[in-house]
Amino acid sequence: LAQGIGPGDFVGLYTDRRPELLVGILATLKAGAAYVPIDPEYPAERIAYILADSGLKLLLTAGGEAPAGAAALDLLTFDFTDYPAEPPAVAITPEALAYVIYTSGSTGQPKGVMVNHRNIVHSTTARYSFYEAPVERFLLLSSFSFDSSLVGIFWTLCGGGTLILPPAGLHQNIRFLLDTIEKEAVTHLLALPSLYQILLDEARPGQLDSLNTVIVAGEACHAGLIQAHYERYPDAALYNEYGPTEGTVWSHAYRFPADFAGTMVPIGKAIPNVTNYVLDPWGGPVPLGVPGELVLGGAGIAPGYLNRPELTAARFVHLPQLPGVAVSERFYRTGDLVKWRPDGNLDFLGRVD
Repeated sequence: LAQGIGPGDFVGLYTDRRPELLVGILATLKAGAAYVPIDPEYPAERIAYILADSGLKLLLTAGGEAPAGAAALDLLTFDFTDYPAEPPAVAITPEALAYVIYTSGSTGQPKGVMVNHRNIVHSTTARYSFYEAPVERFLLLSSFSFDSSLVGIFWTLCGGGTLILPPAGLHQNIRFLLDTIEKEAVTHLLALPSLYQILLDEARPGQLDSLNTVIVAGEACHAGLIQAHYERYPDAALYNEYGPTEGTVWSHAYRFPADFAGTMVPIGKAIPNVTNYVLDPWGGPVPLGVPGELVLGGAGIAPGYLNRPELTAARFVHLPQLPGVAVSERFYRTGDLVKWRPDGNLDFLGRVD
């Protein structure tokens, strides 16, 4: 606030994995501004593009380091020596932007996905109704530049849990992660299926006994991982999550039963307050078992892309042709190909294009 930051402003967070980054996120949100994470490991061209496109009012750094192209920006180094104890008196509406995360996409320049407070509150509160075990100790593996990091940050902190943050350079060290899970008695973990498979393969017997909730997301899960998990840790629930950044972290989830059989792994059903349609190329619903594009609606749908009105109009659409759908309701075309299962779950088949 002393820097003149308020609603409508963008604050860049440029630092590696450290607790200061969490403080920067919370401080930005409390000021009513939106944070823009910038990973120092990004290529210089990507960093320069984000700096130019986002229109940052302030760049928060650690140790005074700043990327090339930031000379014209106001810089602020994290400093916790003097700060007020009272929360700031800032009026924040549900429609106020909370963050902008840049996704690579399949072609062209990165896209800045704008997400508001309503979106992230919905995404977080839905977890409390879907997942059975409350978050006690969450190991955060995701980069802050990916929206999957929000799972650990807000789900854990809003529920009074402990967030465990492996330092930069060690967050991909398998032995360090296994020792951390055991030492810190981690209860909740979200990881790529491929990474979790490695953790299972490399763990000593019983080393992951503290886990009660394991979530895999970010890439396709294979049936062999499910079997390997329940053979070794039958008391830990295993979930598959799906969701585009434009849908605010997750839109579908599925809890694997211990006796799961089959080769096709479902992404599950829509989470609370999310609607989903599977449509043909002409915008009509497809029958059971027929592939179609997944289209999402509901409280998690982002406002759109920063400075990309044409792309926003193409991907965030209205579907007045569908029965019972309000003309004003917005939907996001995921570009993902799925099909309905008889039990109402969805199978992910790949990209439409």
